[in-house]
Amino acid sequence: MTSHIDIMDEIDALRESRNAVILAHFYQDPDIQDLADHIGDSLQLAKAARDTDADVIVFCGVHFMAETAKILNPSRIVVLPDLNAGCSLADAAPGARVAAWKEENPGHTLVSYVNCSAEVKAVSDIICTSSNAERVIDSIPDDQGILFCPDRNLGAWLQKQSGREMKLWQGTCIVHETFSEKRLVELKVRHPKAQVICHPECEPNLLAHADHIGSTSSLLNHATTTEEADTFIVGTEVGIIHQMEKARPDRTFIPLPGMDESCACNECPHMRLNTLEKIRDCLRDLQPRLEMSEDLRQAALKPLERMMAL
Repeated sequence: MTSHIDIMDEIDALRESRNAVILAHFYQDPDIQDLADHIGDSLQLAKAARDTDADVIVFCGVHFMAETAKILNPSRIVVLPDLNAGCSLADAAPGARVAAWKEENPGHTLVSYVNCSAEVKAVSDIICTSSNAERVIDSIPDDQGILFCPDRNLGAWLQKQSGREMKLWQGTCIVHETFSEKRLVELKVRHPKAQVICHPECEPNLLAHADHIGSTSSLLNHATTTEEADTFIVGTEVGIIHQMEKARPDRTFIPLPGMDESCACNECPHMRLNTLEKIRDCLRDLQPRLEMSEDLRQAALKPLERMMAL
């Protein structure tokens, strides 16, 4: 049986021979985070994919992220360790239905969260991530109507932050929608000096308790640099805690549990499909690859470039 160390050595050798770069999201298993060349949230990884000079991009995340890398890098080989690593937000917004929604609302700008398919990006006016969503909304003229897709919770939070009215697609993240307010209150009682930090994909009742709301990278930065607390209740996918603990081993980071005590509901089941063995195999075989038609890629590229220009 191949050992953990042997697999790491195989990955390193294949990475070098393939001239490959390994990109990993903060929500990946700690072992995968530690071997990646670049780790980050969706915006950071999109920039890393755009700027790479590697021949092969291994995207340790979910399908829409690897699609984004391919949109930005048509001449490079983009592989995803497990092609079944999807996203509940992307699945909630089929391209044809979003296109019809846009047609039903003429005169509106369609802003799509990056957690969507290439087909949805292709009909969007501009893409955003949780890191730059407020800036994207602020860039739209005040007299312009806004459609926001697919995350209703991020959209509702943006409405509150910006004061702009928006029509919201009713998608949610299966991780962020299952956090328990009851268990959050219990944790606050047990840890009265702790700060609550939440991703804006959380439900509004959870965000009402938060001391800091922001993207994954924003949560990481806040939890490791603020001097206002040493204990944090973390309302996002539990994988980010690995980076928090690496940066500040002197602090305490408590994962916010889901409603069901019998499941690891604060872990994204799609993100966790990627494994070291699958990373090795996709580097070796250069499969499964992300492919798309050039017409679709060009259409999806335009709103991504508008985001990047901001």
